[in-house]
Amino acid sequence: MLRFALICLGGALGTGARYLTALWASSAFGPAFPAGTLIVNILGSFLLGFLMGLSPLFSANVRLTLTTGVMGGFTTYSTFNYETTNYFREGAWLMGATNMAATLVGCLAAGLAGLALARLVVR
Repeated sequence: MLRFALICLGGALGTGARYLTALWASSAFGPAFPAGTLIVNILGSFLLGFLMGLSPLFSANVRLTLTTGVMGGFTTYSTFNYETTNYFREGAWLMGATNMAATLVGCLAAGLAGLALARLVVR
């Protein structure tokens, strides 16, 4: 139960950081392009890779709080990126490419399906 609470606390911190980053980016770059989302995804991918590289230095509770909690709340794209780069590092190029294609196509299709269903409900 302690790990669950730590992950939830980390998730709240990550979500707050994502919100503040989006506010800053919107004021710095304007609302026409989702710069906040792009910054969060790129920064989150870097930070998760960095934290996973340092994971031998952390206890399991600290690692889960920072990675699953904080980074999971900040961006889930970072997890996708880390898992895909692991495939590539291991030489599993087909699995990495499949993960990329399935995520891109699947998420776009799911988003369109969600919008279509919402339109049916709102009619």
